[in-house]
Amino acid sequence: MKASLIILSFFAVGLLLGIYRIFPVQWLEYEFSFYVLCALMFSVGFSIGHQPQTVKQFKTIPIRIVFLPLTTIVGTLAGAFVVVFLTNHSASDVLAVASGMGYYSLSSILITQYKGIELGTIALLANIFREVLALLLAPFLVKYFGKLAPIAAGGATTMDTTFPGIVRYSGKEFSIVSIYHGFITDLSVPFLVTLSCSLL
Repeated sequence: MKASLIILSFFAVGLLLGIYRIFPVQWLEYEFSFYVLCALMFSVGFSIGHQPQTVKQFKTIPIRIVFLPLTTIVGTLAGAFVVVFLTNHSASDVLAVASGMGYYSLSSILITQYKGIELGTIALLANIFREVLALLLAPFLVKYFGKLAPIAAGGATTMDTTFPGIVRYSGKEFSIVSIYHGFITDLSVPFLVTLSCSLL
């Protein structure tokens, strides 16, 4: 929750700086966003590579749980199809935003490059809201939908920001499942977002 509030505060500061033209408009060009994206991808790779024991623990995951990230992705995209009929945005736009899976930093940069700042901002806020709701509703989700529900709701965030809440409410035995789910869902984001943005 704290991390999400920090991200939102940075967004608000950036918004104010943009409104008052504090920094040159050249900062918004493709090259700047590309370097930020590269830095994000490096940090994700580094964090995964820095924890080799996590890869070993993946072997203990039950076979049926292997498909949990897939069901999360399919469920998210199915929900996006419903939203298409409730908004003026195209199916490509809605799917692109949903494909962020809660990974607001990476998805918003990619979508801004492909679709523009407006949709990139929507993606940022939508995916932050997904993370915050997964954190706040974790006890409710466990009580009424089972211990895997907070993991599915958290999307790509289940190996970092929503991980503590999942361990607390679902139990420590689901920690490896949570990390695995976040890892696989994380990897899917750049591919799904790029594919969605390329649709007509």
